[in-house]
Amino acid sequence: MSEFMQEAGEIALHNVRSGRGGPFGAVIVKEGKVIARGMNLVTTTPDPTAHAEVTAIREAAKILGTFDLSGCEIYTSCEPCPMCLGAIYWARLDKIYYACTQADAAEIDFDDEFIYQEFARPIEDRRLPMIQEAREEGLKAFKAWQESQNKIQY
Repeated sequence: MSEFMQEAGEIALHNVRSGRGGPFGAVIVKEGKVIARGMNLVTTTPDPTAHAEVTAIREAAKILGTFDLSGCEIYTSCEPCPMCLGAIYWARLDKIYYACTQADAAEIDFDDEFIYQEFARPIEDRRLPMIQEAREEGLKAFKAWQESQNKIQY
């Protein structure tokens, strides 16, 4: 086990024992050094997006002053959920190391399988109704972005 994975696990364990949140911890590493740490803070913030990976990404981006975390790796105590996996892709992290699996998390009632199932369904068949409205109005901002000389690609 790497020292980085060990630290992610220690963060997760401390998080549970301190009562701050769920059993999840993450560290982001760049050039062999930990630059950010994160833990699950969903219940204490309260913020449903405050998963360990997301809090670590937010901290790393703040420290590095960029939304592009290329050149970094994330070590997390559990295989990332769909939201965290999406955030990791958007942050452009180079690699994910994880300890526990989705199945391990499901065994302790952190089951995100229903989200994967929902993603696979056509929009009209999802449990959460998705209703498109005012597309033409929304496209105005897209057109302005497309024409903007001040945009920063991401």
